[in-house]
Amino acid sequence: MFELDDMLVLDYLIESHEQLAAVETDLLAIESGGEILDEERIDRICLALHTVKGGALLFDLAKIAELAQKTENAVARIRFQSTPPTQARVSVLLRATDRLNELILSPDTSNDADNSGLIAELASPDVSHQTSFEKGGVTQAEPAKGAGDRRRILIVDDDLACRLLLQTFLARYGECHVALNGKEAVELFRASLDRGSSYDLICMDIMMPEIDGREAVRQIRALEAGQGIRPAYGATIFMTTTVQEIRELFHCFRELCDAYLLKPIDLGQLLTKMKFFELVK
Repeated sequence: MFELDDMLVLDYLIESHEQLAAVETDLLAIESGGEILDEERIDRICLALHTVKGGALLFDLAKIAELAQKTENAVARIRFQSTPPTQARVSVLLRATDRLNELILSPDTSNDADNSGLIAELASPDVSHQTSFEKGGVTQAEPAKGAGDRRRILIVDDDLACRLLLQTFLARYGECHVALNGKEAVELFRASLDRGSSYDLICMDIMMPEIDGREAVRQIRALEAGQGIRPAYGATIFMTTTVQEIRELFHCFRELCDAYLLKPIDLGQLLTKMKFFELVK
């Protein structure tokens, strides 16, 4: 999609290096504090790793995205299962952070890296819940959907051609609903939460009337938070945009969208991202 000497990629790599430096600082602070659950630091670590993962997905840096995802999942288990941050657990997270930094510093060869051993350590659960399921690998205390269950999908775009393309493609994977702007999207999402049948996937355009995509994402995450649903446990949100708007999208990861889709939308890329987040097999 992009050459690795593009300024946009360079911006991502620099920001990711800074995010990972902050992660390391927070992990060292947690390590020195003993087995005390510092939720503020852990939330900050999750958000930084989420940002690193999102950019890696955009630039097809698959091994960086995978390792960032698994590291974020391991941190989320500490946060949401109240698992004590033992020295052994923090040590694995520090090694994962160091490895991510190595990959960030050599992005052109990162997709050839073998991180399987480290990923296996990160994925090893301290507590197993038979009733839990995963969103992109994050254990969640809700019943898993059976193979016959269909996903609930919300498509938000003011462009008719884009809506039809996404609806036609995604209809094979789930029940699709459509909103023409961010305001309609927030209202539909609020109604779905009230019914207890929230959306699994949201494809959200950025530039729209009434409420733009970024503000809609903020409001959707706020609605989830109001019901005690953290972003790692909530709807998977893909932002759709043009290359011209892409610099703005780095802010979207901080607002907890999950991935980008560049317009014109490549349906193969969409399916790849759906598989990454385990929305389809």
